[in-house]
Amino acid sequence: MAVQRESTTAHQLVQNALRVLEIVARRGTGVTEEELARRTTMPADRLAALLRMLRREGYVEQITDGAYVTGVSLTRLGSAHDRALALRDKLRHTLGGLRDSIGAAVYVSRYVDGEIRVTDFADGPGTPKVNEWVDFRVSAHASAVGKSLLGQLDLDARRDHLSRHKMARLTSRTITSERVLLSNLDAQAATVPVLDLQEYAVGTVCAAVPITAGATVGSLALSLPVEHAHRLREAAETLNRKAAPVLLSLAI
Repeated sequence: MAVQRESTTAHQLVQNALRVLEIVARRGTGVTEEELARRTTMPADRLAALLRMLRREGYVEQITDGAYVTGVSLTRLGSAHDRALALRDKLRHTLGGLRDSIGAAVYVSRYVDGEIRVTDFADGPGTPKVNEWVDFRVSAHASAVGKSLLGQLDLDARRDHLSRHKMARLTSRTITSERVLLSNLDAQAATVPVLDLQEYAVGTVCAAVPITAGATVGSLALSLPVEHAHRLREAAETLNRKAAPVLLSLAI
């Protein structure tokens, strides 16, 4: 399977974050913001925003003299008996915060061995998750999750997936033409959220953004009841802006 493109903004931010964390971890006594700026060559405003995110997520802490040291989240990942469990807990905490800030159910999905898998989600009484009335593995052509994942594959991988999963009409809005779908995927900008306007299920609208980490193709998505459709684009933009902490949880 070949990856065609990545979520450039979130991906670049995560690469910068990993570089900062590497520097901080190596200097146990603390690293000043000025030294981080010098060693990363990042503009001051971009570095300051990145450090705020890392502090909020618990990856770094600022001590009394203003220097940055390893935070609780990063320390726990390094010392946990079960690293996988620690990472999963951190991801769920991050998704819960994202759900609350956006006011929508959120989902993490991956494309693994030629199939779509929703690996984590966060919902609640006021933010119900979508009713999976058709298995997401066979409805990539209709869902925001599926289209986001397919959009990150090359043409051969897309065609291979569609050859194995019939493009069934799920609602009156579902695209069932392979030519139209492939054309839409080609036209979709990598940094613009993919939308599902009742294509998968009547009564639900969704949006998704790519969160590719390394060779693993991933997607971060949200769903809203159709009566909240007026919030979808703003929610999708917020999802896009806040994708970096989720991607960081997957990349560490």
